[in-house]
Amino acid sequence: MGQSLSGKTIAVLATDGVELIELTDPVKALKDAGATVQIVSLKTQPIQGFNHLTPGDTVPVDKAVADVDAGSYHGLLLPGGVANPDALRGDDDALKFVRAFFDQGKPVAAICHAPWVLIDAGVAEGRTLTAFKTIRTDLRNAGATVVDEEVVVDEGLVTSRCPDDIPAFNAKMIEEFAEGRHRGQAQAAADAPRPTA
Repeated sequence: MGQSLSGKTIAVLATDGVELIELTDPVKALKDAGATVQIVSLKTQPIQGFNHLTPGDTVPVDKAVADVDAGSYHGLLLPGGVANPDALRGDDDALKFVRAFFDQGKPVAAICHAPWVLIDAGVAEGRTLTAFKTIRTDLRNAGATVVDEEVVVDEGLVTSRCPDDIPAFNAKMIEEFAEGRHRGQAQAAADAPRPTA
């Protein structure tokens, strides 16, 4: 990949039910590129990772999402799993945190079921992305253009479909995180209607 993320701090937003490979593999790639990585969650206790439907390792958490500010980070990684994004999309602090990255034009990478969170954060409309096949209808209904590709980049938003796509996902994630702020990311967020409770 060759690009350096030295001096950049990346947030990984995840909770119980996260698909481990979609967290551990991208985190390793980020650290290998020189980034500082912090795991942010709904709680500060370790979160339960999964290997598909089988419980796997727990993951230590650095900070609770209620206690952090997107301004402290250069990019955001949203790993998938089914239960993980489903829990995050129901938490107001998590949604505000995600939305802030878009408002600030900062790059975001989301894989598998993680784009569910983008819907509830109000940032999916008008974007071109990909995701796990079972949530594509949800994304289309939210106003996104959904394509079936290994990795899609739209103004700083990187998305992929599943663990098989991780090598391509990691490469594009690091490229976008290295580029930094994307004016189009902030403009798309400004143009999107705000979610209502």
